[in-house]
Amino acid sequence: MTSVRIFFVGGLMSFRALFNWMNPWIFVPTTLLGPITQILLFAYVGRAAGVGDDEFFIIGNALNYAAIPGMFAMTFTIGGERRAQTLGLVLTSPARRVPLFLGRAMPVILNGWGTAMIGIVSGVWVLDADIPASSWPLIVLVVAVGSLATAGIGLVMGAINLVWRDGATLGNVVFLVLLIFTGTNVSVDDLPGWMEAVGRCLPLTHAIEATRAVADGATWSAVSGLVATELLIGAAYVVLGLLALRWLEHLSRTHATLEQI
Repeated sequence: MTSVRIFFVGGLMSFRALFNWMNPWIFVPTTLLGPITQILLFAYVGRAAGVGDDEFFIIGNALNYAAIPGMFAMTFTIGGERRAQTLGLVLTSPARRVPLFLGRAMPVILNGWGTAMIGIVSGVWVLDADIPASSWPLIVLVVAVGSLATAGIGLVMGAINLVWRDGATLGNVVFLVLLIFTGTNVSVDDLPGWMEAVGRCLPLTHAIEATRAVADGATWSAVSGLVATELLIGAAYVVLGLLALRWLEHLSRTHATLEQI
């Protein structure tokens, strides 16, 4: 029961602290306005260049923006503890590491899913794109899997933040890597071979591809392989993140850098 409480209560409290929910206007622009403006930017660039269509850019950029909560929230979870000088207390507590950090990831996954869905719905409404009503239930599922995968890479970044202080810079770099390599605005198949190979190993690539296929009328059987691959990649990053947390925590203790700001 203690692990369950750490998972749910600890995760919720950590997530609320990220945005200072005493003032929701910090939370709203960060997670709602961002994806809409990015969608409009690339959709109109695509129109001007005569490539793609609105639906292509809506789905790609909405899912890409799901990475913002997944990466930055998990990174700042550790960075915030360090700034508050409470990281040592968290890591020296008897709480098990898996529920401690996965509990903090759960609200982030929901946040990323909500951000992406609001981006898709808003983009369809503003740009008058056409997605069949029958496709929406499956879109909801695929976006949730993509959001889970981004939380996995965020866990890896959070682990790195145990020994590297500038988590914001790291997050911006990784976000741009996802923007370029995952097929957000240029189909992965049209990228150079080495870039496509990198993209196939990153979160969101298969989720974006599957969501676009579903929006065009594909059935579950046609995209189940893509969704399973995305889920497998997300799980791999979660495991890698947990292992990295254990190793880098030991490294930071060894070099006495755990709470250096």
